[in-house]
Amino acid sequence: MRPSRSRAPGAPSRQAGFSLLEIIIVLILIGGILALVGSRLLGGADRGKANLARSQVQTLAGKIENYQLDTGSLPQRLDDLVVAPQNAPNWLGPYAKEAELKDPWGHAIEYRAPGESQDFDLISYGKDGKAGGSSFDADIKYQ
Repeated sequence: MRPSRSRAPGAPSRQAGFSLLEIIIVLILIGGILALVGSRLLGGADRGKANLARSQVQTLAGKIENYQLDTGSLPQRLDDLVVAPQNAPNWLGPYAKEAELKDPWGHAIEYRAPGESQDFDLISYGKDGKAGGSSFDADIKYQ
């Protein structure tokens, strides 16, 4: 039998593993990285929705023009692209789906005929759904 080795009193013990301070520092660093990555990803989602809204407004304008070519007049409201109105005998639709009448944030796209400087206006009011704003809350208009 081997004699057990005991440590001399006052001799430093060998440390195995990490200290609490080292673990806290690593957790803080990981948290900071996750916060940075998360903010980038969320900003990217809003940027993607804004680009999608621009594309959607342009596409919807083309569908309104197709309606006009078929019926000889502009729709009175956007729902006329989905369901045939009574006063459109040459209606060959549906020209759009119900979901296409809302922007990526779920707000109804505004339609005005006649428009301010053209035959009609289409407007998505952005993320906040209100007129005006900046960045992702800015209005997206058919040009």
